[in-house]
Amino acid sequence: MYLPGVGPKKAEVLRKEINVVSWEDMIYYFPYKYIDRSKIFKVREINGNMPYIQLKGKISGYQAVGEGSGRRLTATFSDDTGSIELVWFRMLKQIPEMYKVGTEYILFGKPTLFGHRFNIAHPELETENKFYEGEVGVQGQYNTTERMKNAFLHSRALQKIITKILENIKTPLPETLSKDIIDKTHVIPLDEAIRNIHFPKSADLLRKAQYRLKFEELFYLQLNILRVTKYREKRLGGLLFTKVGDYFNNFYKYNLPFELTNAQKRVVREIRQDTNTGKQMNRLLQGDVGSGKTLVALLSILLSLDNGFQGAIMAPTEILATQHYETIRELTAGLGIEVALLTGSTKKKVRETILPKVRSGEIQILIGTHALIEDTVEFGNLGLIIVDEQHRFGVAQRAKLWKKNTVPPHVLVMTATPIPRTLAMTVYGDLDVSVIDELPPGRKPVKTYHVYSEKRRNLYESVRKQLQEGRQVYIVYPLIEESEKMDLKNLTEGFETTKQIYPEYNVCMVHGKMKPAEKEAEMQKFVSGETQIMVATTVIEVGVNVPNASVMIIENAERFGLSQLHQLRGRVGRGADQSLCILLTRYELSENTRKRIAIMTETNDGFVIAEEDLKLRGPGDIDGTQQSGVAFNLKIANLSQDGQILSQARDLARDILEADPLLEKFQNGLLKQQLDKLNTGHKMGWFMIS
Repeated sequence: MYLPGVGPKKAEVLRKEINVVSWEDMIYYFPYKYIDRSKIFKVREINGNMPYIQLKGKISGYQAVGEGSGRRLTATFSDDTGSIELVWFRMLKQIPEMYKVGTEYILFGKPTLFGHRFNIAHPELETENKFYEGEVGVQGQYNTTERMKNAFLHSRALQKIITKILENIKTPLPETLSKDIIDKTHVIPLDEAIRNIHFPKSADLLRKAQYRLKFEELFYLQLNILRVTKYREKRLGGLLFTKVGDYFNNFYKYNLPFELTNAQKRVVREIRQDTNTGKQMNRLLQGDVGSGKTLVALLSILLSLDNGFQGAIMAPTEILATQHYETIRELTAGLGIEVALLTGSTKKKVRETILPKVRSGEIQILIGTHALIEDTVEFGNLGLIIVDEQHRFGVAQRAKLWKKNTVPPHVLVMTATPIPRTLAMTVYGDLDVSVIDELPPGRKPVKTYHVYSEKRRNLYESVRKQLQEGRQVYIVYPLIEESEKMDLKNLTEGFETTKQIYPEYNVCMVHGKMKPAEKEAEMQKFVSGETQIMVATTVIEVGVNVPNASVMIIENAERFGLSQLHQLRGRVGRGADQSLCILLTRYELSENTRKRIAIMTETNDGFVIAEEDLKLRGPGDIDGTQQSGVAFNLKIANLSQDGQILSQARDLARDILEADPLLEKFQNGLLKQQLDKLNTGHKMGWFMIS
């Protein structure tokens, strides 16, 4: 059965723009906000604080204004208290035919003050009898694209399509949650929820509909993630690390560079327990830059070595892999441990020496980039894999490492990007989470200041004082793909200017467009202290550890996201000196940007920053969600606002799987069926839209 009023052209636009091809898709396309359309205003009541209004009046005439691309159509719309200008920038020929002069319309739109007069661009207009065909009162507003609007598929049109669909569905929609769950959670039936999410009969029913649909979405998301974990635990098993031996104890006694913090000790205990259960460990280790994750990683690898297994660390860049290699070689000096480095640029001759030793088990710790997952790399007995900065690797890449042993090795995933709890439960929902929430002794929090670009002269002098005291300085520029040429120009100009301002100091420049060897050489100059100032793009975000660098200047800080600013700031503050981070921006900033900058100057806590970042940006932009293995998109739930619902959904999903890990019991048949449907993207085969 097709839908009247939606021909092939409109159907194609719906398919391409919002992936809607069936009745089911359409009724699951939810409003993003609600507006009370029961009130009709008078023109004289319009003020600058009104988001959307309704007026009742007539168009008295049209006028074409401007030339070429600036052409627009205006009309005067009047009621008995005054008039307002209407404006259209497209479909200029069709509009006068659609909306006749002298006919009374009910208008819906957003008033904008232009000059000293209000106007409304692209209003929705309907005759009074047409208007009252729809529900008057609280109405949903639907997101639409430019192409949809051009095809007359604006919010009101979608509302009408959904009205027709729901009128055509004579029997209640089939339930998607089991009776047990509905009884436990007291959610309203699916049919009632769907009808009220689109056409709320009351504010209370709208709330109940939102809760029902959000709960269901998050419940299936958690059930999916936890089912995979249960399946893995049941089928795969894990290696047993039963003893703590000489490698671990000797390192702890003789080589440990400083006393572990309580947070580090707690995480090591959690890892010890995991590796002694006979199940495969899958743990996420979160800790801010400089919190001592590498030390915890090394202690975990030493446990692996004590039990006769090898350890591996996979890092996203050669710089970071090399840094891990050098740090671990230094820390394990004198313990008789063979450590090797394998990256894409490892010479063939060196590779030919390394690979047989990895196969025989002679090399006990192998550190590298994704070169480690190549088929030619075979381990003698791999017991533990550590994946650094997990969000840089896809799920498939991680899975390849599991196959490096007949019994899958334990996995510890590390990230310096603090992840909000709600997002960790979703993106990394199949992992247990450990957090290092203390800085090692002697570390001082970085002081962060916001400076306007116009005041940079004073800043240059303050930086000179730091350089005179023997410190080093980072100056970071944005490099965004869309404006790459312009950004590279700014970077090179910044490099030249810096050399002129500080002629007595050596300056180096690093950006992602350089050849790896060239980039490495420039970085090395800064690490060794040969250059005192590094002008760079965000390539330094992950991986450079220079304790002597105590000043970070971020140019055009308004162009960076919160978590990126926090990551960059983490490059300083690694030594005992007080470090500074300067955020340089122009004067004119959006409200959102001001909030970001204020958060950065107020706190160094990565978890606070991650939560705020999620609130400001929404979950869609957070790194890693695309590679997380989350099988289906969220249509109504919001991870930054629905944490409580997510926790309830997770607890219920966990209880169900504890009792029935593979969802084989009769009462869970519907849940299994729904999960399979969601995972395969299988549609119910409902009627097509056109």
